Amino acid sequence: MSKTPNKNWRPATTLVHGGTLRSQYGEMSEAIYLTQGFTYDSSEAAEARFKGENDGYIYARYGSPTNDMFEKRMCALEGAEEARATASGMAAITAALLCQLKAGDHIVAARALFGSCRWVVETLAPRYGIECTLVDGRYLENWEKAIQPNTKVFFLESPTNPTLEVIDIAGVAKLANQVGARVVVDNVFATPLFQKPLELGAHVVVYSATKHIDGQGRSLAGVILSDKEWVTEHLQDYYRHTGPAMSPFTAWTLIKGLETLPIRVKQQTENATRIAEFLADQGKIAKVIYPGRKDHPQADIIAKQMTGGSTLVAFEMKGGKEAAFKLQNALDVVTISNNLGDTRSIITHPATTTHKNLTDEARAELGISPGTVRFSAGIEDVDDLLEDFAQALAKVSA
Repeated sequence: MSKTPNKNWRPATTLVHGGTLRSQYGEMSEAIYLTQGFTYDSSEAAEARFKGENDGYIYARYGSPTNDMFEKRMCALEGAEEARATASGMAAITAALLCQLKAGDHIVAARALFGSCRWVVETLAPRYGIECTLVDGRYLENWEKAIQPNTKVFFLESPTNPTLEVIDIAGVAKLANQVGARVVVDNVFATPLFQKPLELGAHVVVYSATKHIDGQGRSLAGVILSDKEWVTEHLQDYYRHTGPAMSPFTAWTLIKGLETLPIRVKQQTENATRIAEFLADQGKIAKVIYPGRKDHPQADIIAKQMTGGSTLVAFEMKGGKEAAFKLQNALDVVTISNNLGDTRSIITHPATTTHKNLTDEARAELGISPGTVRFSAGIEDVDDLLEDFAQALAKVSA
C-alpha cells in the first residue's frame, strides 16, 4: 500500500506522508528493506522485469522500496519528476555532471564552488577530455562570454560555500536554454524549503543530503532530481552501471530526517539571523555576509528567488587566521567541524579545511581570507549561542 503525495499538501505535510510505502503488515514507520536482491515468481517474470515490461525491483544498486520512498518524498518537495539517491553529496554531483558529458564537451561553472566540486570540474573532467571554464557567477555577462559551441552544462551552487554569494539562477537558465545546455544547481545552502531551482528554470538539482536533509550528523548521502526524460536518457544507465547507490538504511534515516526538516530549518534560520545581527555590531569583525540581511551584495536576487534567509553565516575576523582560531577555540556551545546543516551549531575555518586545496590566489578570488569563518546555526537556544559568541570574542585580542 503506497501513499501518493497530494499536490495540495504543503511542505511540512508532504515531508511526513509523501511517498509512504507500507507492506501487508501496515507498519506505521517506514520499513527498511535491507536486501541486495529480489525474487521472481518464475523465469518468465524475471525476464519481463529485466525487459522493463512489468514494475518491480531487480537489484538494490538499481533501487529498493526504502530508497524509492525517499526519492518520491524528495520529488514531492522539490517539484521534480524523478530522483536518484546516492551514497554521498559528491557522488550525486559527479554523477549529475559526468552522466551527460563526453570527451569534447565543455562545462561553464561558477568559480565559487565547494573544494571537491572544483576538483571534479577542474581536475577530473579534463582527464576525460571535458573542458571547463570557471567564471565569477555573480554576473550574467560572464556566463554569456564563456559559452562555446561545445558548451553542454552550466554548474553552480547558490548560495555559495562559504561566502554565501547568490547567483541569478533564472538568468543563467535563460542563457543555457539559448544554446541547448543544461543547468545543474547545488541547492544545499538554500535547502529545498527556501529555493526551488527547477521552478527558476534549472534542469537538474543536487543535494548533499548529509547536510540539512539528514541534519543530525548520522549519514553520508546525496540525491539528484530532474525530469523523467533526463533521468532516463542520461542518468539511469550511468547510475546503474557505476554504482553510486545509497544504502537502504541510509535512505530510511533520511526519511526520518525529512519529517522534521521544516522545524529544524526554521529554528536554524531564526538562530542564524540573530547571530548575524549580533556579529555585525562587533568591532573585532570586519564584515558579515548573510542572505537575510539588506546589506547582502545580491539582496535583489535573493528577493526574487529565495523565500528565506539561510542557516549559514559567513564573517571575517579582523585579526586574520590567528583571531579566527582564537574565536573558534574559545567557543563552548558551538563545535568546530567541517559539516553544516546540523542540529548542533558548527563553526569552520574554510581556508584551512574545506577550501585548503585551493591556491592562495583562488581563495582570494572567492573572498576567502585567512580571517573568513563559516558558521552553521543549530537548533540550540539562541541566547546560549549569543552568550557563547560574546564570551569567545572577549578572549580575542582587538
